Amino acid sequence: MNKVDHKQVSGDGGKPLSNELQYMPGFGNDFETEVLPGALPQGMNSPQKCAYGLYGEQLSGTAFTAPSHQNERTWCYRIRPSVKHTSRFQKIDLPYWKSAPNVCEDVISLGQYRWDPVPHADEGLNWLTGMRSMTTAGDVNTQVGMATHIYLATKSMEDEYFFSADSELLVVPQEGILRFYTELGIIELEPKEIAILPRGLVYRVEVVEGPARGFVCENYGQKFELPGRGPIGANCMANRRDFKTPVAWYEDKEVPSKVTVKWCGQFHETKIGHSPLDVVAWHGNYAPVKYDLRTYCPVGAILFDHPDPSIFTVLTAPSGVPGTANIDFVLFRERWMVAENTFRPPWYHKNIMSELMGNIYGQYDAKPQGFVPGGMSLHNMMLPHGPDNDAFEGASNADLKAEKLDNTMSFMFETRFPQHLTEYAAKDAPLQDNYIDCWDSLEKKFDGTPEGTWDKK
Repeated sequence: MNKVDHKQVSGDGGKPLSNELQYMPGFGNDFETEVLPGALPQGMNSPQKCAYGLYGEQLSGTAFTAPSHQNERTWCYRIRPSVKHTSRFQKIDLPYWKSAPNVCEDVISLGQYRWDPVPHADEGLNWLTGMRSMTTAGDVNTQVGMATHIYLATKSMEDEYFFSADSELLVVPQEGILRFYTELGIIELEPKEIAILPRGLVYRVEVVEGPARGFVCENYGQKFELPGRGPIGANCMANRRDFKTPVAWYEDKEVPSKVTVKWCGQFHETKIGHSPLDVVAWHGNYAPVKYDLRTYCPVGAILFDHPDPSIFTVLTAPSGVPGTANIDFVLFRERWMVAENTFRPPWYHKNIMSELMGNIYGQYDAKPQGFVPGGMSLHNMMLPHGPDNDAFEGASNADLKAEKLDNTMSFMFETRFPQHLTEYAAKDAPLQDNYIDCWDSLEKKFDGTPEGTWDKK
C-alpha cells in the first residue's frame, strides 16, 4: 500500500508546475493518497459520515465478482457525488471520432497501407475536436476490439471535461506536451512516455507545449496488463516500479462547466455549474498511470534467429482466447543486434493478427525509407509484409558484427480482429499511394542450383 499525504495545489483550481507533480510507483498496486490530512477513512470504506463533509463513492473498473487478482476498484472521497456531475444529456457530434463497427462500403481495408504524419490544422483543436480515427476493429457495444486514432491539439480544454464509458485509452505522444487533469490526480505526458486513462475516469486536457500530436489506442475490451514473462523470468521488459500513478489533487470551482461522455460510440454533452474534479482523497487499484518508454528493457536473440515481435510486448489486453490478445502494445526501441548467420530485421510473414505501427522518432530497421516520425502503417490480418528491397539487400549482405540499433522508437498496436479503415484514413489522411511499390524491386534469386544467385553477384 502506498500512502501519500501531499497537497500539490490549493483547492482553488491553481495549476501546479511540472516539478511539483508527484507520482506513486507501481503497476496494479493498491494506493492510498489524500490532499487533506484525515480525509481518507482508515479501516473501512464507507463511514456514516466522511471527514470534511466529503461523500464516499466507489469507481469500479471490473465486475464486482471478478476474480480477486483481476478485480479493480477505487474508493473516492469527493466534494460532490458523481451524480451531481451530470445533468440532462444532449447528443452531439464529433465527426472524426469513430467507433467499431464502422465499415464503409466504398473503402477497401484489404491492403498494405502507410500514411505520412497527419498535418496540423489551421483551426484551434482540443483533445476532443482534434481526435482523428484511423481504424476500428470489433464492436464497441459488445466491448471487444479497439480503435486507433491520431490526436491533434493546439488548445486546452477550459472548464470542459470528458470521460469514456466505452473504453480505456492508451496515449502515445509523438510531438508536444500534454497535461491530463483527472479525478485522481495530474499526469504530464511528453514524447517517449505513454499513459493509460481508465474507462469512466473524468479528466480535461491542457496543451503545455504545442502543437501536440500523437497516437491513441482505444481499448474496448479487458484492461491492459503486463504480459506474462514465462521463461524470461522476473526481470526485463516493462517493470512494475517504472509505472507512475499521480497523487490526489482536486478542484473546488463554482463555474459553468461542460462534460462530454462517450457511450456506445455516441457522444453526449451535459452542463453543470462546477468542476467535477473534486476527489480530495482516494484509495484503490483503478487509476490512471504513466510510463517512460526509455525504461523498457528489451530482450532478444543472442546467438541466432530473429525472435517473434511479441518478445517486445509492453502491455497486453487479453481476449477470450488464451494467448491471443484483444490488443498487444509492442515497442521497438534502441537495442543491440548480435545474432550471427541471421537475417536480423523482421522477416517476411503473414499473420493472424492485424498490425498497426506508428513511428515516434528515428528510423525503423525494416523500412529505412518512407516510414517517418509521426507516420503510421497498417498490415491487416493474413496480408503479407516485411522488409523492402533496400532493407533486405542490406541485411542479407551485412557484415554481422555486433551493432547498436540507435535513435529509433516505433510501436505496434496489434489485435486479433481485422482493422477497418475509416473514411478519414482512406480519403483525407496523407496516405502514401505508392507504399505497395516498396516491394516491387525484390528480385527472383532462385535458379535451381544449391547456391542460387547469391554467390554470382
